[in-house]
Amino acid sequence: MVKRYSDHKHLTLFLRSLPDSPGVYLYFDSDDIIIYIGKAINLKKRVRSYFQKERFEQGKLAVLVRKIARIEHIVVNNELDALLLENNLIKEHRPKYNIQLKDDKTFPWICIKNEPFPRVFSTRNTVKDGSEYYGPYASVRMMNNILDLIRQLYRIRSCNLKLTPEHIASGKYKVCLEYHIKNCNAPCVGYETETEYNNTIHDIRQIIKGNITHIIKKLRTMMHQYAGTMQFELAQSLKERLELLEKFRGKSIVVNPKIKDCDTFSFRYDNDTGYVNYLKVVDGAVIQ
Repeated sequence: MVKRYSDHKHLTLFLRSLPDSPGVYLYFDSDDIIIYIGKAINLKKRVRSYFQKERFEQGKLAVLVRKIARIEHIVVNNELDALLLENNLIKEHRPKYNIQLKDDKTFPWICIKNEPFPRVFSTRNTVKDGSEYYGPYASVRMMNNILDLIRQLYRIRSCNLKLTPEHIASGKYKVCLEYHIKNCNAPCVGYETETEYNNTIHDIRQIIKGNITHIIKKLRTMMHQYAGTMQFELAQSLKERLELLEKFRGKSIVVNPKIKDCDTFSFRYDNDTGYVNYLKVVDGAVIQ
């Protein structure tokens, strides 16, 4: 729902009629150019706060408020929808005061770097260099949970060394603290082959995509094999990984165990507005 008002008299009425709902607000200047976009859990409280004299008497915010000639607001269902909509609108319109006030946000991605022995890390900048990017994540906490899980399950490098075959063979690198505390298998000195490392990256890629069931089956098979050959330490290590994965999978919203992988859409529209809902389901769980 969008509302618009054109002068200060109507602006006053507008402030009184704002809903106590989450949403996004857009400030326009006298030339009808968007100068600021913001989000709110409660539109009425947030927008009215800009016009409390004691709060914004000086600085850029005071200049912003004086230039507001018209306001639009869009009501959404929840705080997350407001966050996503705000980000998209800022990217599209690049309002002057969002940039000056450092509000031109960018959501983070998980990157699997296009390089020998790829690193896996979070970034807010995507580069067209052949790297894989997964996201964007509106919830930084969810992204960090995935990265923490990956670090607990696998020993992947965090350094930015150029691990070409020539550099590794030349012996120019030495093992670092990450190897000694068992966070990395030291591919820099040849302790892990590129094939072994890429197998790990394959599993990590599946976890990021939400294909956890396949990884669980694979690890469970390996665990039984190690136990059958009396390699109990390796079997215990895999058992601990399985417990982490099961715990992580338990946080997903299960919709139907009979549903495997599907993309679900619903559509609704009225006279001048259309809506689309999207759910990504993997192994019977909503992952996006």
